Amino acid sequence: MRKSVLPGKLLFYLLFAWTALAGSVSAQVQLQGKVSDASGSGLPFITVKLSSASTGTTTNASGTYQFTPSLKPGRYTLIFSGVGYKSQQKSFDVNASQNAVTLDATLEEDVLGLDEVVVTGTMGATSKRELGNSIATVGAKDLQFSAAPSLDAALQGKLSGAQITQNSGNPAGGISIRMRGPSTIVGSSDPLYIVDGVIVNNDSRQLIDLGGYSQNRLVDINPADIDRIEVIKGAAAAAIYGSRANNGVVQIFTKKGKEGKPSITFSTQFRVSQLRKKMAYNEYPFAFANTTPTDETQVPVTRYDYQDKIFQNAFGTENYLSLSGGTANTKYFVSGSNYYNQGIIKSTDFNRNGIRLRIQQKIGNKATISAGSNYVYSSSKEIPNGGISEAYGALTGFIFSNNSVNPEPDPVTGVYPSTAPVSVVRRTNPLEAINRFKFGQRTSRIISDFNFNLKPIEGLNIDYTVGIDNYTQSATAYIPPKNTTPTYDQGLARRADATVFQINNDLNVSYNTKVNDWLTSTSGIGGTIQYDRTLTFGATAQQLGAFGETINNGTIIATEFRSERSILGAFAQQSFGIKDRYFITGAARVDASSVYGIDNRWQFFPKVSGSYVLSNEKFWSEGALGRVVNSFKLRAAWGQSGNLTAIGAYDRFTNYSPVIYGGQTGYTSPAQFGNFTVKPERQTETEIGADFSLLNDRVSVEFSYFNKSVADLILNRTLAPTTGFNNRLINVGSMTNKGFEVMVKAVPVQTSRFRWITTLTYTSNKNTVNGVEGNGVLPFAGGFSQVAAVNGYPLGAYYSTFFARNPDGSLLLTAPTATNPNRYPQRERGTQLANGQYTVQRDANGQPTGTILSKVIGDPNPWGIVGFTNEFEIGKFNFRMQWDGMLGFEVFNFTRRVGERDLYASLKGYEPELRGDVPKGTSAALFSIFENYIEDGSFVKLREISASYVLTPKLWKMQNLRLTLIGRNLLSIDNYSGWDPETNAAGQDNAVRGFDFVEVPIPRSFLFGVSVNF
Repeated sequence: MRKSVLPGKLLFYLLFAWTALAGSVSAQVQLQGKVSDASGSGLPFITVKLSSASTGTTTNASGTYQFTPSLKPGRYTLIFSGVGYKSQQKSFDVNASQNAVTLDATLEEDVLGLDEVVVTGTMGATSKRELGNSIATVGAKDLQFSAAPSLDAALQGKLSGAQITQNSGNPAGGISIRMRGPSTIVGSSDPLYIVDGVIVNNDSRQLIDLGGYSQNRLVDINPADIDRIEVIKGAAAAAIYGSRANNGVVQIFTKKGKEGKPSITFSTQFRVSQLRKKMAYNEYPFAFANTTPTDETQVPVTRYDYQDKIFQNAFGTENYLSLSGGTANTKYFVSGSNYYNQGIIKSTDFNRNGIRLRIQQKIGNKATISAGSNYVYSSSKEIPNGGISEAYGALTGFIFSNNSVNPEPDPVTGVYPSTAPVSVVRRTNPLEAINRFKFGQRTSRIISDFNFNLKPIEGLNIDYTVGIDNYTQSATAYIPPKNTTPTYDQGLARRADATVFQINNDLNVSYNTKVNDWLTSTSGIGGTIQYDRTLTFGATAQQLGAFGETINNGTIIATEFRSERSILGAFAQQSFGIKDRYFITGAARVDASSVYGIDNRWQFFPKVSGSYVLSNEKFWSEGALGRVVNSFKLRAAWGQSGNLTAIGAYDRFTNYSPVIYGGQTGYTSPAQFGNFTVKPERQTETEIGADFSLLNDRVSVEFSYFNKSVADLILNRTLAPTTGFNNRLINVGSMTNKGFEVMVKAVPVQTSRFRWITTLTYTSNKNTVNGVEGNGVLPFAGGFSQVAAVNGYPLGAYYSTFFARNPDGSLLLTAPTATNPNRYPQRERGTQLANGQYTVQRDANGQPTGTILSKVIGDPNPWGIVGFTNEFEIGKFNFRMQWDGMLGFEVFNFTRRVGERDLYASLKGYEPELRGDVPKGTSAALFSIFENYIEDGSFVKLREISASYVLTPKLWKMQNLRLTLIGRNLLSIDNYSGWDPETNAAGQDNAVRGFDFVEVPIPRSFLFGVSVNF
């Protein structure tokens, strides 16, 4: 019997001993302390965690922290890290009887961003030191001194690898962003924008013809609400975003509430904008009596400065108010703003009003919910400018006018005269467009998100986000009857609306653990369901009655379109950190979209990246090399992504159109033949780079080489007439972007009273298109078919006529005739071959013969993009200056082509013909030689300059008061003869770039602002 009991007692004693031993080995230890900055002030939102596990917490409003992990006796390390500060590690010992440890930390400001924490393209927050690919970040401080009208404009010159162009100087001027070059031909190259988890729409809809200009919908987001921006520039990092990431990803994080008493911020600004540079206009006091080349009779005329009558000094204001605060469990942020800005074209403006709200609530110790909403209402008064589609507008009228005609209305009748020459079709009087036309747009938009975060066990993170973007953009146009337009003498009324609804549901699950002393692991899976719907309606009326501006006042033609699209996606990602110096990530995503046929609906996008932090090796960190090069990381990444924008929701179908014939309803065949086999354009990118810092982390360098290859480009193939169709979308083309980018950031001087921060960015890229079928040339209508995709050349190359030349390169002039002894430049002729190639032909007299030839005569893509920023902090005074520019590209100056023609003669370039410096008729001869109007567009601009001073008055419990003076686009160093080499008459068109046809020039702006914190 004892034998049977003894084992039971023995088991009991063993369990008791094990329990006691376990109790001595593992115990609850309270870790606490305070994290401060160099001045001793507590830092909120600093992450404090154990290096041996994912256990941790964040500091509160006063900078203190406290958490109680279960720890065995031994040595541990706490890591303190936060956005804008260098991370710090502190070690401590735990013994069997210890139940509390106090560790304080003082963090240095991370001016160079070496320890920057990013979340874009990764599962959870990751230090940039560990990433295998380049991710750019822009903070609120970088945006506050920009004085830019929109968020995307504020990014100009601040990112390497990005070409950011302001296409119009209108008060809500459109912006184009290209990450490491274009990635499609017929689609959009704009990046994917995500705001607080919401995939937002950034279409640039021109609902009424404004001459190419259109608003980006990012203009609806107030830069003052932005906390930070993270930018992925290539597929190697963006692969987990799948079929929508060919053009990169821009993730925007707005401001949130912080623990502590309520904080109030109020700011007000006053802005003045003006024309930076006039175009030189014809001031010669005589004009030819006719256009006959041999008759040089001149008559006296009075010349008028139309630009003084069209442009104005514009004024604007902005007011912003925010309230934030909260407790450890509940945090809130609310803001309201009003922005009003006049345009430098008379009778134009933009007005935006918005309110934003965000609430965060902790539920117990494991769950958090966050909800935010932003409502914006904007309106604008517009004047059409430029003549891409229509020949009316203020600046169109200006360039087609002869400035010897007084444009003012008759003082008795009030009728505006036609300012175009009598010998050609009449054009719009620019002053009539300003004073009688009524064009406008209104947008009502709401962007909302809901996020649920759950951390059920240590290291496991579950995130669910639903985001909604819904807006209605409405535009109206009215041209009264009896006007000077060439096509709408009887008046025009137009109304067009676009209603866009988008929703995205995203579930992401990640698990972070430290496997052992040398291996950490982060595993993640996720899925997304996305849906968007677009409804557009347009109605146009002509033959208007004498009264009334709506479409029911004339003969109406209406159009309507509805589209729906859905996207499903799922991904898996695995990251390993080995010995705190090797970091490897692999990921794969599958996507399905309703826009493609069933056979190609599902697509697979993989990626892999890795980095090696050499400076963490002992031979580096403990040697002489480490004292000079403080940190050094090699990285490489490879990945694929897709593009959905090159094919519409129903382009896979053959879409027949309804028609009524003989009183019977029927259908007509479309020009485009459907194709169910079309698949997404696919981009494959390889990125190799190095990041390092020097001189005690006073200088940092980021360098990346990229090679992007885009396959399965979607292009229109011309079909044989026997098919009954004109064209069909097929996957046939290819494109490459190869280049490098570098960013150097330094703190040359840093003392307790003075700090100098300087940043230099440089990007170089070479784009090449191939696979264009037929003769290897695909012209684009947005550039009057003078811009094309040509095999072997960059996208958007200028492809047109050029000068006939002698063997020595001089111009081959026309032969004199019996009726005209003058000799003029002429176009080259010969035999046109494929891909822009040709052979020149001459007749017996040495004159050109054969067909008129075309070739690539210019390139709108810069070979270099540069940004240079210097910031000086002297006590409470801050001075900042930013230069940026684009180098080595050409502008097609279509404005000069018209203004120097003898029929219009409004620009100074026509004066040599009037003075007799060149034969009469030279301008008419040059008019058809487009090479003559290609100009060097290289520029460097003083984009931003600001000075601010902070006061700390005791009045009304103010924390601080900042006075700021800002200048934007004050100076442009260039050799361009037009208003500005940066504008583009084709707006945000993907293929047509650098095409100048009287688009509104970018204004010079001055801003004075006052900001108060309570």
